[in-house]
Amino acid sequence: MATQNFSPALPTPAVPTPALCPKASPGYGKRSVPDQHPPRTDDFAFLPERERYIAGYVDQLPEGSAMNIKSLAKCQPLYGQMAVGSALRALGVAGHLRQARCAVGDGDNVRWVTRTFWSRTARDNEWWNTFLTAEAGHRLHQPQPAPVTPPPPWAPAEPAAPATPPTPEAPAPAPVVPQQRTTPADASPAYLALTRLGPTDKRLGLSEDDCRELEESAAEWFARGVDADYLIHTVTAGLPATVDSPLGFVRKRLLTKLPPHRPAAPAPTRPVTSAPRLMVECTDCGTPGKAEAFRDGLCSPCREPADPASTEEPGIERDIQAHVKHLREQLKLR
Repeated sequence: MATQNFSPALPTPAVPTPALCPKASPGYGKRSVPDQHPPRTDDFAFLPERERYIAGYVDQLPEGSAMNIKSLAKCQPLYGQMAVGSALRALGVAGHLRQARCAVGDGDNVRWVTRTFWSRTARDNEWWNTFLTAEAGHRLHQPQPAPVTPPPPWAPAEPAAPATPPTPEAPAPAPVVPQQRTTPADASPAYLALTRLGPTDKRLGLSEDDCRELEESAAEWFARGVDADYLIHTVTAGLPATVDSPLGFVRKRLLTKLPPHRPAAPAPTRPVTSAPRLMVECTDCGTPGKAEAFRDGLCSPCREPADPASTEEPGIERDIQAHVKHLREQLKLR
């Protein structure tokens, strides 16, 4: 009676611990896909022994765990980096994982991180393409929340509104104030800057009529992009011991020290909103691209087998032709 040879039982994958399973950098690492069935003992029974062990080990890793080959080879004791790399490639072909580069951040702070999407349930290419395309669209149109800055702890609380409005009192009679000359409310920045020359240096005290006369010349300074502090500092710098005519002196400095025109600032470039926010990576060579360009997690060059003729040793084809020619000559002699 023939006896059946049962294969030895596969060792149970070691349960990951925080000490053995390092967390990936923020944004990287393992990401589980939705709609998976609960864990079962025969989840990866159809896989070879090495891939079954690596799949069981990866399935137990928490979210965000490091998924690079070096970390996985260091965490578990059975397989090295070459074996882990081959196992991850086989798991991608079997439909359990896909690797992708995801854009994190917005504006000038965008950085690309590598994530491994893991599925305990084996998925076909159509499912993965639909999931990754939806993931890319979600990242592209995801609104960036506006930062909310809380008030500092020392800021006083806003007073509560009174329950009942206070009873208005009769207005007190306005005091009689003698009419005096004040700065007009619609005064230009150039006029206000000229009125500050006298308080800055008494040698350049200007009257109201002087400020009106020089207002147009000072306005040209503001049209060239300078502010009041720059104008006052330039006009009052290096004054002589005495200034006989403040009006003439200021007029001359406004003309001789007139700043140059500033070049127009280039228009800010708008960020390209259609830029991809997620690109799938080949499980074998790491080449990025769209989800539709990959099948079984592999790009086209890695998916197509190498030309057998290119792997033959040089001179083999020549030796075969010589051998065939020798056989034909032997047949002629007969």
